[in-house]
Amino acid sequence: MKKFAKVWNIVTTTLVIAVMLLAVVLVGVRLIGFQPLYVMSGSMEPAFHVGSLIFVQKTDPAKIEVGDPITYTINEAGDYSTHRVIEIATFETGTREVLDENGQPMLDEDGDIIYEEFPLEETCYYYYTKGDANESPDGTPVYYKNVVGVPRMTIPYLGYLAHWLQTPKGRIMGISIALVIVILTFLPDLLKWVDDGDKKKETQVKAAEEEAAEAEDNEN
Repeated sequence: MKKFAKVWNIVTTTLVIAVMLLAVVLVGVRLIGFQPLYVMSGSMEPAFHVGSLIFVQKTDPAKIEVGDPITYTINEAGDYSTHRVIEIATFETGTREVLDENGQPMLDEDGDIIYEEFPLEETCYYYYTKGDANESPDGTPVYYKNVVGVPRMTIPYLGYLAHWLQTPKGRIMGISIALVIVILTFLPDLLKWVDDGDKKKETQVKAAEEEAAEAEDNEN
């Protein structure tokens, strides 16, 4: 029985540690500025394998250099991609239409709209990107405000699990498994508590019977 209890403790402790490590990897890293994301395409092979989990850190646009991989959103739904920067374009001024006193665009002698340059409040960056495994560069540059960050670390295959846990079925299964592990961890202590209670009750009953027998002998 003691051997079984020892093996049981080792197994449940291992499971608890595994769950805690997974929680740190998927949630805890956010507290130190990393966002875990999963890789579901092979465009960045072999740097980031399909099914890998990458840890993306928000980075100052001015510190992103040619050769850096960047993760960026590609649509309003929040889907993202990770490709490598092959060229950077920076702009410190923009252009706008010149308006008249009525707020209408002014035209030149040829009837074309007149534009003027104006200083931007902050430098504007556009990143031209390409997947390592792709033959051609991406067709559209990435606007710096769409950049999520720069991947700093990757763990192979863990992205599959992270992706599954974000599905409704995965969340339910993940929570259920965690609860089962907690129950299994405390089950030996619970059984011991019940067993100790039964033994204590038996001892009390036995003591009461002995007292009753002793009292009966005294009367006789």
